[in-house]
Amino acid sequence: EATLDLAERRRIRSAIRELQRQELEQDEETLASKRFRPERSSHRHSNKENWPQSQRLEEEQQAALAALSEQLEAITSVEELTKLLRAAGEYEERKLIRAAIRKLRAEEIEGEAPFPCSR
Repeated sequence: EATLDLAERRRIRSAIRELQRQELEQDEETLASKRFRPERSSHRHSNKENWPQSQRLEEEQQAALAALSEQLEAITSVEELTKLLRAAGEYEERKLIRAAIRKLRAEEIEGEAPFPCSR
């Protein structure tokens, strides 16, 4: 219906805006609930099935890092360690090699420093 009353038109427009606002809020709530939905139970089961395998891989990696650490202690050349560093692929390996290089350089600096004279 067409109305000539301006006040009534304002009330109608205001009611329409309010309905649109409520609809937008409902849409936002729906989106938020979809974004933060908890994991599906089937996904959790697959993680449980893969857990022993990932645990085994982590243990193997720890053993390999321990072996590398022992190997690095035997190396006394910064150049050799630098070559190993460039060839290393894993972050943890590079981290151990850099620590060994720092240790060797610190020992070299200590060896070059003059000893304090005892009086």
